[in-house]
Amino acid sequence: MTEESRTYAAAGVSLATADSVVERLRAAVESTGATGFGHFAGLFPLDDRRYLAASTDGVGSKLMLSRRAGKLRWAGMDLAAHCIDDVLCTGARPLFLLDYVAAARIELDQVAELVEGAAEVCRQAGVLLIGGETAELPGVYREEELDFAGTCVGIVDRDDVIDGSRCAPGDVLVGFPSNGIHTNGFSLVRSIVGDDDFDAELLLAPHKLYVDEVRSLRAQADVKALAHVTGGGLLGNLVRVLPDGVGVQVDWDSWERPPVFTWLAEHDVQEEEARRVFNLGIGLVAVVAEAPAGSLVIGHLH
Repeated sequence: MTEESRTYAAAGVSLATADSVVERLRAAVESTGATGFGHFAGLFPLDDRRYLAASTDGVGSKLMLSRRAGKLRWAGMDLAAHCIDDVLCTGARPLFLLDYVAAARIELDQVAELVEGAAEVCRQAGVLLIGGETAELPGVYREEELDFAGTCVGIVDRDDVIDGSRCAPGDVLVGFPSNGIHTNGFSLVRSIVGDDDFDAELLLAPHKLYVDEVRSLRAQADVKALAHVTGGGLLGNLVRVLPDGVGVQVDWDSWERPPVFTWLAEHDVQEEEARRVFNLGIGLVAVVAEAPAGSLVIGHLH
């Protein structure tokens, strides 16, 4: 890739296409009676008092670097944390996780590392890893590569649902620091790394779990919205939970970025592109009317 092409699109991933897919599928999804399509987790009315919240995701192409670096356990941690954090954004208490491993040829040690990593995070979150599926699919997957996906389900009282509908101008953005890149943008990262050696500690730090941080904040403040900063960056994910007509003002200098984002800048990823693709050091954002003392305030709504 040339210096001018250090973008997600040039690496083969189109965020615009991803947005178009959501809109194309909306009618089909809503024809089943579902609502809230496009949020971090879907809600299913369990009874008159409670919803089940569910989210499905994968580790993506980060797995390719994780396998090369011998860090598949970290990739398992990525999966569990990503799915659990998505469910947290509805206000739900995560209950259980299911996983799916697929490859051209299943290697038991690799599967064990992935599942053991996911189990480690599940234990931290109080989530049960209740089962999964392993598929051997020669001809579908490249030799040596594998895929890892999962579904997390939680539960929330109707009165405790967090959906962003009460957000209003003047509300404050509280940011929770990330461990680094987490699990999005790795097609671009891989295009930079190529076949060269790389610093696994720098690039592959596991996705952070935010259960404790969210629980602590909710005990101190009225949390109106939660946005998990994944594909699409900070702004792209915040707009998913905000009412129409409410804008966002972010102070991009209000937190210290992990060193990996300096590495990306040194490899010609421009600031505008980095904001579109990566979390830039903030893995989860909460919207509150007033930030508790000691909170990391990163902006406000207008």
